[in-house]
Amino acid sequence: MKSTPLPEIQKILDTLPTNPGVYLMKDERGEIIYVGKAINLRNRVRSYFHSPYGHDAKTWRLVERIRNIEFIVTESELEALVLECNLIKKHKPHFNIRLKDDKRYPYIKVTWQEPFPKVYVTRRMDNDGARYFGPFTAVWAVHETMDTLRKIFPYLTCDRDITGKDKRACLYFDIGLCIAPCIGAASREEYRAMIDRLCLFLQGKSEEVTASLRTKLDESVAKLEFERAARYRDQLQAIARVTEHQKVVSPAMIDQDVIAFARDDGDACVQVFFVRGGKLLGREYFVLEGTEGENADQVLSSFVKQFYDEAAYVPPEILLPEVIDEAKIIEQWLNQQRGEKVLINVPHNGQNRELVDMAEENARATLTSLKAQWLADETRQMSAVAELQEALGLQNPPLRMECYDISNTQGTNSVGSMVVFERGAAKKSDYRKFKIKTVEGANDFASLQEVLTRRFKRLVEDSQQSSAAREQLTVNSQQSTREANNESGQRSAVGGQESKPKKKKDTLPGKDDSWKRMPDLVIIDGGKGQLNAAYDVLKGIGIEGVNLISLAKQEEEVFVPNRPESLRLLKSSEALKLLQRIRDEAHRFGITYHRKLRAKTGLVSQLDAIAGIGPRRRRALLVRFGSLDKIREASVEELMTVEGMTRSAAQKLKEQL
Repeated sequence: MKSTPLPEIQKILDTLPTNPGVYLMKDERGEIIYVGKAINLRNRVRSYFHSPYGHDAKTWRLVERIRNIEFIVTESELEALVLECNLIKKHKPHFNIRLKDDKRYPYIKVTWQEPFPKVYVTRRMDNDGARYFGPFTAVWAVHETMDTLRKIFPYLTCDRDITGKDKRACLYFDIGLCIAPCIGAASREEYRAMIDRLCLFLQGKSEEVTASLRTKLDESVAKLEFERAARYRDQLQAIARVTEHQKVVSPAMIDQDVIAFARDDGDACVQVFFVRGGKLLGREYFVLEGTEGENADQVLSSFVKQFYDEAAYVPPEILLPEVIDEAKIIEQWLNQQRGEKVLINVPHNGQNRELVDMAEENARATLTSLKAQWLADETRQMSAVAELQEALGLQNPPLRMECYDISNTQGTNSVGSMVVFERGAAKKSDYRKFKIKTVEGANDFASLQEVLTRRFKRLVEDSQQSSAAREQLTVNSQQSTREANNESGQRSAVGGQESKPKKKKDTLPGKDDSWKRMPDLVIIDGGKGQLNAAYDVLKGIGIEGVNLISLAKQEEEVFVPNRPESLRLLKSSEALKLLQRIRDEAHRFGITYHRKLRAKTGLVSQLDAIAGIGPRRRRALLVRFGSLDKIREASVEELMTVEGMTRSAAQKLKEQL
């Protein structure tokens, strides 16, 4: 079964070349929403519109939004990989996996091309002859490193023209934070040698730096240059304090980057351990966006390409937790980046495996900590809620918001979704999904009305039951009190012991209280038509006091009942971002349910088409194997273990699958 593309898309698919290259998928506004590379452009791009059962919810959403496809032919897959990296970095497409921060990460830059190199922080790497170290994810960590470096290697920070003939040095020379080449206290060669040691230190080669400083110390003592010798002594002591905490993790004494990741609920955190000369020098974490529905191979491949496209240093070995399909082509690319051979390895045991496991454990811990921070950031969430209240002119803040969306493919397997946000954050326990029962074909308006009718009739019914239950509880309580008083009086009259009346439990019918919660704001995914359809339902049921809006995708317009003009919020507004987040979540939740139903329907229909497989055998096969792929992979003998299957039926099933 195929997903029928739009006519204009089909024309593009029919004319795609079979060369390697990069493809750019655009939405109705012409924005690039996905960039990918392919060895064969025709086969790769067509695959998005075929074999729908192999697609995840994210790919379904992507295909739904594609209105144009452009491509760039390249000479090789390697050239396509480089171009893909550059285009993702430039356009940051919504459906690509990407590093979360839009800003560039900070680096330490050493202006080696200058006679007297400076050391400072930058967010940009230029091909200017300077040396770069990083990236770092936290600016404070860079400045901490810089403070440490300056105490060990007192480099220049002033803008003087260094001639060696200045009459006086600045205060930094007096406090030991500069070796003052400006007054000739250090020659150009001595200053550059110190900066070279600083670079080696940043590369993790502290033993080489220590050996060099010891030699300099001995030479100074031999020449009776005790002031200079004291400076070398202080540098050695400072290096010893820094390196005593560095842990030797590899007896091979080589440079490695160890990469692992963890994810939860669509969030992903990658941890990178930097091993230099066998020592674990440091680690950095990176948060990824767009990982929902992606497998580990895709997450790792995307991160490696984006990270090393910006990294100042590529080590000779990179350790990963799993094999990635693009390993060979990425190795070729990294060889070009490094200028020497680079290996991507997946260790299965030994110290390297322990390193990968340790990186993965750190990634999990970091992600847990980050999610706690995000969830605790209620101030920011409530700020968006307050901004939305003001933008819509609501009397009260919309603390509870419900958003509705309809999903179907050419009218089949129509479903509705309801997602709930409270105080600006998703409340997944209150999400609901609806299988459309009364509407045939692709009628989103009628489907939406069915969903809203079922939801709000349930609210009215549950509220009525709750009121009746409370009244009955009051009557029961009064009756119990009277009976207890009568019983107490009777026992007192005959001298019996007084006992406490048994207390009845106050229970209300129905365990799911979420249906009884009246939303402060109802959001409909769509335009004016969907809004009017929803308005008619709420008015017909008699729901009052609920604010209702719709959010149209094309121009991100907000429609309000009885208001002819749409409301357009600033793209940078937190209120619009909150509405978009809720709308996208409703779409994700609905399309996931729709995909499950469609896959199930397709699986059943394919099995039904095979001679000898009736409803009973089909049900038994699904219970035993769970999916069509597992049934296809099973041997005839394994198929015969299913209840009701004969050898001839198993052989026919195997042949036809």
